[in-house]
Amino acid sequence: MTFPDISPFVFGLEYNGFGIRWYALAYIAGLLLAWRLAMMLTARPALWAGDTPPYKPEQAETLLFMLTMGVIFGGRLGFVLFYNWDYYSQNPAEILKTWQGGMAFHGGLLGVVVGGFIFCWFNKAPVLSTADSIAAGVPFGLLFGRIANFINGELWGKPGDVPWAMQFPTINPLTGLRDWENLTVPRHPSQLYEAGLEGLLLLIVTLWLSFGGGLKRPGLVAGVFLFGYGTARFVVEFWRDPNPGLDCVTPLCLQMGQVLSLPMIVAGLLLAGYAMARGRQ
Repeated sequence: MTFPDISPFVFGLEYNGFGIRWYALAYIAGLLLAWRLAMMLTARPALWAGDTPPYKPEQAETLLFMLTMGVIFGGRLGFVLFYNWDYYSQNPAEILKTWQGGMAFHGGLLGVVVGGFIFCWFNKAPVLSTADSIAAGVPFGLLFGRIANFINGELWGKPGDVPWAMQFPTINPLTGLRDWENLTVPRHPSQLYEAGLEGLLLLIVTLWLSFGGGLKRPGLVAGVFLFGYGTARFVVEFWRDPNPGLDCVTPLCLQMGQVLSLPMIVAGLLLAGYAMARGRQ
C-alpha cells in the first residue's frame, strides 16, 4: 500500500510552511473533549465516592488551563531530554521551535501530573478522584494525536510484509517537503496501531469504568489508564521504528519507549490495586 497523499495542513491552509496543522488541531480537540467530559462527570455527583465530585464543573476550565500548560511544556521537554538530547544540547535555540515538531507523551504525562497537583493544591481537591477525572478523557488526545502522526507521515513502523504495510514518502532534506519519488520500504503503520490501542480501546475502557461505578473507587480509572497505556505502548514498540540510537538502551535491548512505559505499567497496577483494596467509598 502507498501512503495516502494527505496534507499535514488542515484543508491545505499554509503559507511558507506555516499554517493550521492537523497535529495542532488534534491537541486542541483532545483537550477540549477531555474538558467537556470532566464537566459532564463532575456534574453527576452519584458517580463519585461519597456522592461528592472532586471539584465543581465550572472549575474544569481552570484544570484545562493547567493541563494544557503541562502538556505543552512537559511534552516538549520530554522529547528534548528523552529522545534527542545530544542534538538539542548542542543547539539549545532549537528547543523553542515547537512548530518543527517533537513532543513526547511521557514528558507530557509528567507535565499533566505536575499541573494536576498544582490544581489540587490550590483548590483543595482530592488527588485520586481528580486524577480519575483527567485519565478518563486523555485517550481522546491519544486517538487524535496518533492519527495526526499518520497524516504527517512520521513515527512509522519497522519494515514488514503484512498486507497493510505502507510505503511512506521520505522527506527532502533541502526543501523539507515529501519526496514521492523516494518511498520507504513497506512498513508497519504503527501510528494506526497506537491509535487503536492507546486511543480507541483505552477510551472505551475508561468511559465504561467512569460511568459504570469505577469513580466510586478513587484512583481506579487513573490506575487502569496508566496500566493500559503503558502496556499498549510497550507492545506496539516491537513494530515501531525507534529513534536513531534508542533501539537498544538496556541489556535486554528494549527501546526507549518501552523503558519509559515500564514505570507506568507498575504504577498503574499498584494504583488500581490500591483502589480495589480500599473498596467502594
